[in-house]
Amino acid sequence: MNLLHKTKICWVILLFSIISPFNKGNAQNKKALHVGRAKKAPKIDGNLNDEVWQNAEIATGFIQFEPDIGNIRPEHERTEVKITYNDRAIYVAAYLYDDPDKIMKQLTARDDFGQSDFFRVVLNPNNDSQNDTEFTVFSSGQQSDAIANPSIGTDRSWNAVWRSAVKIVKDGWTVEIEIPYRTLRFPEQDNPIWGLQLHRNFRRERAQYSWNPIDPTKGNVGLYHGELIGLNNLKPPIRLNLYPFSTGIVNDFDGKTTTDLTFGMDVKYGITDNFTLDATLVPDFSQAGFDNIVLNLGPFEQTFAEQRQFFTEGVDLFSKGGLFFSRRVGNAPSGDVELVENEVLNQPDEVKVLNAVKVSGRTKKGLGIGFFNAITEKTFGTITDTLTGNERSVVVEPFANYNILVVDQQFNGNSAVSLINTNVTRNGEFRDANATALVANLVNRRNTYRIDTELRMSNVNYQNEGWESGFSTFFRAAKVHGNLRYGFAHRFADTKYNINDLGLNLRNNQNDFETDVSYQIFKPRGKLNSYRINGFFNYRRLVDPNVYARMNFGSTYRATTRKLDSYGFRLNIEPGKQYDYFESRDGRFFIYENFISTGANVSTNYNRTFAIDLRANIGTLFETGRDLFTYDFEIEPRVRVNDHLLLIYQLNFDYRNGDRGYATSENDEAIFGERNRQRVTNSLRGNYNFNPFHSLGLTFRHYWDTVAYDDELFTLLDNGRLTTDSGYTVDNVSDNPNINFSTWNIDLNYSWQFVQGSFLTFLYRNQLFSNDENVEDNFTDSLDLLFNQPVQHTFSLRLQYFIDYRGIKSIFKKNKKAS
Repeated sequence: MNLLHKTKICWVILLFSIISPFNKGNAQNKKALHVGRAKKAPKIDGNLNDEVWQNAEIATGFIQFEPDIGNIRPEHERTEVKITYNDRAIYVAAYLYDDPDKIMKQLTARDDFGQSDFFRVVLNPNNDSQNDTEFTVFSSGQQSDAIANPSIGTDRSWNAVWRSAVKIVKDGWTVEIEIPYRTLRFPEQDNPIWGLQLHRNFRRERAQYSWNPIDPTKGNVGLYHGELIGLNNLKPPIRLNLYPFSTGIVNDFDGKTTTDLTFGMDVKYGITDNFTLDATLVPDFSQAGFDNIVLNLGPFEQTFAEQRQFFTEGVDLFSKGGLFFSRRVGNAPSGDVELVENEVLNQPDEVKVLNAVKVSGRTKKGLGIGFFNAITEKTFGTITDTLTGNERSVVVEPFANYNILVVDQQFNGNSAVSLINTNVTRNGEFRDANATALVANLVNRRNTYRIDTELRMSNVNYQNEGWESGFSTFFRAAKVHGNLRYGFAHRFADTKYNINDLGLNLRNNQNDFETDVSYQIFKPRGKLNSYRINGFFNYRRLVDPNVYARMNFGSTYRATTRKLDSYGFRLNIEPGKQYDYFESRDGRFFIYENFISTGANVSTNYNRTFAIDLRANIGTLFETGRDLFTYDFEIEPRVRVNDHLLLIYQLNFDYRNGDRGYATSENDEAIFGERNRQRVTNSLRGNYNFNPFHSLGLTFRHYWDTVAYDDELFTLLDNGRLTTDSGYTVDNVSDNPNINFSTWNIDLNYSWQFVQGSFLTFLYRNQLFSNDENVEDNFTDSLDLLFNQPVQHTFSLRLQYFIDYRGIKSIFKKNKKAS
């Protein structure tokens, strides 16, 4: 990318940043609900007979927006909502009329929607259309909460402590909710107007209704909020929540048993009305779930989703620009250790996180600020001389500091401009890193067209080699309204762009062009509730050298019937010669030609007692001298035994015959091979929820992967083709590339929420690994070999208690009065 191109992108961002604040969002007639202050707070029990509800204004007239638009339920299925407040909280009462026999009410874990009707309250204290807080109550009595804005969508990893109660009555179901002010962020206001939206979902039809009408054909849903009026003389509370915890752990592996007892605390503190400090002191992530490990034959690192709650909750600001991948904090050690002959290194898989803090919030004028900091401890590995048995200790990761600073200005109810900086500082002769991104998400005043841009720069200090800077950009322009939509995107990253100390970038050296077009319906047609067909075309080049790399085009189709069964198809074509510059690991390209793959999937209605998901794909090459054929399928039956018990079994089978790729290296030369690969994954999930406060869960997974190479191996020629002239075979290379890899995991957990926000959790796990060259073993033989390996058993018991400063303060006041 030349300087002129970069300058043009900067001017686009600057131009929109200047003119967009003067554009006004869509004008619409908003509903308003007027509320009064409660003299006595209602009892949260699901009975709507409290005095405060008798004369409260009613919000009703809910209108459907999904899957149809504009429908109104009959009188006997109407929705009526009332709201009041006091100095402590906002209270909501909802009467959801319906036939009790038709109400779906599956018991699930928190934030799992399952097969249940639900009622949702959406509050936006800033009334800016962009920063919503959602509180959802299911007909089963379970809760879900989330924060949402147009940039990140809906983040359900955010959790708050609030109360709700549900009752099934003769003509429907009722809900009462208490939303403490500690769960919201707002400044002191005399006569504020808050954004308010109310939702109701009929799961049997997957039909969703809102109090203020929503047009799903354009704009984000926040633009269609109504107004909550009458919250006079609100004073934000002192927001200080403490979560002390203790975890007892017993580990048993290969005849050795270890025990550990940890104590720690998570803290949430409202620094100001709109800004909150989140901290984890002496963190404990021992109950984070297993990663679904697979055998990685590709040139890029294997990554896994974050499962540590502190790093999944409230990170919306920090995700801007794609510079933050939280698994980097506490990941495997980063140091490179030089070994001499006969030496082996033993080091931990993870680095201990000593503490972490987040400060984030947003002003009334839409300015968001976020600060993240984490510290990891100095970590040692052990080098052993295999001949003498002598050992020595070596630092594999020094004391390290990770931090992020984000500034994000929202405007128009649909747009934002952000600046993000990340920094990693390590002590000693270890690499440091810094990255910066300028991001703009811009939507025009009619909510019909969108531009997304990102300018990113990375800087890595390789200590003895000095700092190296890299550059990356992203630009996308798209039509985002109506049935027909289309867009164009460009991605660029030079060869030195590297954000992988705190971010995730699997590859650089790219100059890619992408375009897509889609057509979808928003009202049912014929036998279909909805469908969407999409076409795409991608053209990829390298930056250095400036050459063509790959190209593909294809289409996808997805539809849902009126009976709530879904199905889809896909087609992908890579025509002509494709130049893969990454498979060789040394920068030389590897050619393959004319790859085509297609697939289909079916998902039956989950509302039924028995439902099933099916998926299948096939692919092949049309290339002289190649006989590649791939196929895979997935079968996932699910049985909802009753509203308490759900069982899901999944079988994945993946077979690749005649695949070619990197196998090993010999004398620093890449060795390729033709291989047959077979992967089988069996997994079972079972959940039994006694009630919204007691749950029992079981997860089992067995993964088996074999890779069998043909005897003759290849070397890569400079023209991208393979040759056997070098004479390498499976038997004469240093490392046999054949692989027989297996893993086995069982995760059994019990959770009891004994007080709102306080949990007692018991966890048992076992884990097995096996990795050898016996590719001729069948499934039974491999399983027998796996069970001959040492088993890791882990037992842990964790107690977490929720303490609200306001609650402690009120106790002391009562005691003072009593004395």
